[in-house]
Amino acid sequence: MLKPGEHLQRSPPERPVGELVHQLVVEGKAYAKAEIGLVKAIASAKGKALALPAGLLGAAFFFVQAAITILAVGVFAMLQWAIGTILAGFVTFLIFAAIAGGLVWYALKRLRQDL
Repeated sequence: MLKPGEHLQRSPPERPVGELVHQLVVEGKAYAKAEIGLVKAIASAKGKALALPAGLLGAAFFFVQAAITILAVGVFAMLQWAIGTILAGFVTFLIFAAIAGGLVWYALKRLRQDL
C-alpha cells in the first residue's frame, strides 16, 4: 500500500533531448512571430497617428515658401524703384542668401555644440 506522499517523490518520466529542443524551437518561433506582430502593430499605429500632422506640416511649408517668395518680390520691387532692375535683383539675392547662410551657420554651430 502506498504511504501518503509517496507518489509525490517519484520523478516524472524524462523526455528525450531532441523532443525538448524541438519544443524550444517551436516556442521560440512563435514568440518571435508574436514580437514581430507587436512591432508591426505599433509601427502601423504610429504611422497612422503621424499622417495628419505630416500633411499639415507639408501644407505649412508650402505657405511659408509662398510667403517668403512674396517677401522677396516685395523687397525686389522696392529696390527696383530706388536703384534699378538689375541691381535690385542682385541686392535682393544677396539679402536672402545672407539670411540663409546665417541660418545654416547657426544650425551648424548648434549641431557641433550639442554633439
